[in-house]
Amino acid sequence: MLLRWNSLVSVGDSFTEGMDDPGPGDTYLGWADRLAAMIAQQAPEFRYANLAVRGKMLQEIIDDQVSLAISLKPDLVTFCGGGNDIMLPNSDPDALAEVYEVAVADLRSAGCDVVIFTGFDTRSTPLLRSIRGKVAIYNTHLWSIAERYHCRMVDLWAMHPLHDRRAWSADRLHLSPEGHQRVALKAAEVLGLIDDQSWNEPWPALQQTDWVTQRKADLKWAREHVVPWIGRTIRGESMGDGMAPKRPDLLPIARCSDESHVTN
Repeated sequence: MLLRWNSLVSVGDSFTEGMDDPGPGDTYLGWADRLAAMIAQQAPEFRYANLAVRGKMLQEIIDDQVSLAISLKPDLVTFCGGGNDIMLPNSDPDALAEVYEVAVADLRSAGCDVVIFTGFDTRSTPLLRSIRGKVAIYNTHLWSIAERYHCRMVDLWAMHPLHDRRAWSADRLHLSPEGHQRVALKAAEVLGLIDDQSWNEPWPALQQTDWVTQRKADLKWAREHVVPWIGRTIRGESMGDGMAPKRPDLLPIARCSDESHVTN
C-alpha cells in the first residue's frame, strides 16, 4: 500500500505524550509513538515529532505546539486537547470547542491532514462521572469540527475496551501500556493502515473483587492521585511545568528489535 503521509507531528497533553506507558530511559512511549512505528513500517522515508507535554491546557497546546507543528510542515497531525480544561469546575465545553476549531482551521489551511480525538467516557471513573455531560457536549462539537474541516476522528468515547480497568494505569487518569496499544490500533484503523478490528479484542476474563476491596482501592486512589491533583490545580501548577517535548523535531524512526519502540 502506498501511503500519502511521510511525516507526522503529534500535539497534545499527557495522553499524547504517552503517560503511563514506560519507554526507553525516563520517557514514555504511548499510542502516538506506537502509531508512528506502524506508519514507518509502510513508509521508509517517514519522519515523526511529538510535541505533547503533560498537564497542558488547550490554549497552551495551541500557543506552544500548534504553531510549531505548522512550521514543521508535516503531512499529518494528530491533535488532542481540552481534557485538562474540562476537569476544571467552571470550564465551558462550548467555549473550548471554539478555541479548538480555530486551531484545526489553521492546521488544515497549512495543508496538514488532521486526526482528532473525542474525550473518554468517564462513567467508570469515580469522581469523574460528574463531568461526563461536559465531555459529551465537547465531543459533539468535535464531531462537527471534524465534519466541517474533513478531519479523521478517533472516537475514544465509543471504545468499549477502554471501559476495562486494565486499560488504565494506577492513577485511573492515564492509559496503561495495553490501553495505549488499543488506541494506537484504533488510530491505525482510522487511517486505513489496518482493517482487522484488533483494537476491539475482548479482554481475558477477570476475577471480580468484593465491594470492600474495591472501596479500599478507591480510597487509596483518591489519597495518592486525586488529592495531589487537586492541590496542583489550586496552586496553579502543572506536571508539565518546565518540561520540553520528548521529540521536538521531525526525525526518522530507528528500527529496533521491538517495533513498538520509537527512538531517534
